[in-house]
Amino acid sequence: MEPVDYYIQNKRRTQLEKRLDFLINYLLPDDKKELTTFQKRLRKYREYLFTFLYRPEVPPDNNASERAIRHIKVKQKVSGQFRSPEGAACFAILRSVTGTVLKNGLNVLGALNFIANFETD
Repeated sequence: MEPVDYYIQNKRRTQLEKRLDFLINYLLPDDKKELTTFQKRLRKYREYLFTFLYRPEVPPDNNASERAIRHIKVKQKVSGQFRSPEGAACFAILRSVTGTVLKNGLNVLGALNFIANFETD
């Protein structure tokens, strides 16, 4: 979509929303419990499903989230596992901090230095 398409009535967006409405309002047989549960969840979160069609800054996928957790999987593959729950927690905290710092275009060592020297009252 072009940037202007986010702010005007868009035929393709309207078609997608109509198709979703048809699916979430379709009467399912009683023996399809899992599908009915999924349909209820879609109905509950309907207003959030197409946010990316109205706001250009919202990505249409969750690739950033998947990339963020990839480091944990790589660490697990390389070393086999974490040696303790505390080690896993520390790794998660450091990964979260460094990932956030990188995402904001800041210096990782500077941020870690700041955190290490931070004094509370």
